Amino acid sequence: MSSSPFLRMALVLGLLSAIGPFAIDMYLPALPEIGRGLDAPVGAVQWSLTAFFLSLGAGQLLYGPVSDMAGRKPPLYFGLGLFTVASIGCALATSIEALLVLRFLQGLGAAAGMVVPRAVVRDLHTGPEAARLMSLLMLVFSVSPLLAPLAGSGVIAVAGWHGVFWAVAVAAVAGLLLVRSALQETRPAADRAGSNLAGALRGYAQLLRDPHYMGLVFIGGCAMAGFFVYLAGSPFVLINHYGLTPLQYSLAFSFNAAAFFAMAQFNGMLSARYGLVPLVKVAATASGLVMAAMLTYYLLGGDRLAVLIALYFVASALMGLVIPTTSVLALEDHGAIAGTASALMGTLQMLTGAVAMALVGMFADGRPLPMVTGMATGAFLGVALCWITLGRGGPSAPAAGQGAQG
Repeated sequence: MSSSPFLRMALVLGLLSAIGPFAIDMYLPALPEIGRGLDAPVGAVQWSLTAFFLSLGAGQLLYGPVSDMAGRKPPLYFGLGLFTVASIGCALATSIEALLVLRFLQGLGAAAGMVVPRAVVRDLHTGPEAARLMSLLMLVFSVSPLLAPLAGSGVIAVAGWHGVFWAVAVAAVAGLLLVRSALQETRPAADRAGSNLAGALRGYAQLLRDPHYMGLVFIGGCAMAGFFVYLAGSPFVLINHYGLTPLQYSLAFSFNAAAFFAMAQFNGMLSARYGLVPLVKVAATASGLVMAAMLTYYLLGGDRLAVLIALYFVASALMGLVIPTTSVLALEDHGAIAGTASALMGTLQMLTGAVAMALVGMFADGRPLPMVTGMATGAFLGVALCWITLGRGGPSAPAAGQGAQG
């Protein structure tokens, strides 16, 4: 694929992938105001995030097989349509109970934009080229955590928290137009012929029995769990504990997110030079060491915001190497069921993050230590899984590593 179509595909897939996360990141600065506006406690407001993540994860189990059976575009049309309707409902919600239900439906719609673009990448490429396209997709995707909190702060200042949901509804409509006009079908009818529900169930069973695939999925899942814990806890820690304004919080959040997406752009180059497997092992281990330093600092009584932001900046950068690369490795040997494999990966990773967020939320007190402990635990588990799965080179790891070097 020449450079221009390659970049165009990354732009389209990245924007579609970003619509769901945009509904998360733009929403974060509004959490305290939503609590006040709906007369809801902190825990209930945080559950609106958990509900979104639960359906965002579970919904991918549906969209992946459907995209293998019906093509990549129809699930995107349905998902973005549902997301639009649910977003309008959220904007009109007058109780926390209604908001929770509508956020669940919103996440169910957003799941299509999470699973289908990864399957499209696998339809088109494998190895270093897939890593390169995935990294470019992540670069476009980075518009969400970089700009969405800032945009959210601006919208909240003008239109209140309701305005956030009107804005993401407009984004979803734009996504529908993008699917119609700029995305070509990458799953031709001939490839769909053998795809059916029974085949999808067999595919899930096959994947669940594949320890190499499962290990790679949960390496990325542990990294995402740490991020989800930060996502849920940081508005209260940074705004309430450290005294930042919503705008200052948005800038701090964007600073850490920039590290992830900037480093992700080196994936293609580094994997081509060193191999996908060595890259994951080094980056995951280094991230674990950084998180160990952060946890030690807070356990010893430290409490400076600059330390939290600086160390998490480094850890985020390293995760920018781990998450896209493990996604490529997990899908490498499953091209015939790429949609199903992508769906199961997304579901397990989202559910891992949602469970971590809920567990840490039980101990959250608005101070940094519970949040940092949860983030560090995710990193430590990821390092252990990395060396169990890739330390001796799993069944597919040698081939993947050699292919990356070619």
